[in-house]
Amino acid sequence: MDPRPILRAEGVAIFGVATAAYFWLGGPLWLFLLLALAPDLAMVGYLASPASGSRLYNAAHTYVGPLLLGAAGVWWAAPLAVSVALVWTAHIGVDRAVGYGLKYPSGFGDTHLSRTGVAGSGTAPTVEPEPSD
Repeated sequence: MDPRPILRAEGVAIFGVATAAYFWLGGPLWLFLLLALAPDLAMVGYLASPASGSRLYNAAHTYVGPLLLGAAGVWWAAPLAVSVALVWTAHIGVDRAVGYGLKYPSGFGDTHLSRTGVAGSGTAPTVEPEPSD
């Protein structure tokens, strides 16, 4: 069984819940739109090398960061931190839903959900040892 459709459905669900929570908590539309693509700024790491780019991109596209930020925002009663965490989570969810996954160091298009950027290509990327920077 191919797990990619399940991971994409999970992304849709996470996007929906995070977006609904954001607006339910009263987050403004302008902030949502401003932050919606902010995690993609991590692609700047690819200017250094594919290995550096994949590390930076993956760090910005895992749920660990927004979970920690959101928890800190709840703990310290910082609604802006919670809002940013929810938008960040929604971004990751929509990326997964459309097939953009975590990157392998072999190139931007090789992800855990697709190969060479073609969503649903049916081929899994080959994982090669990461060169040291």
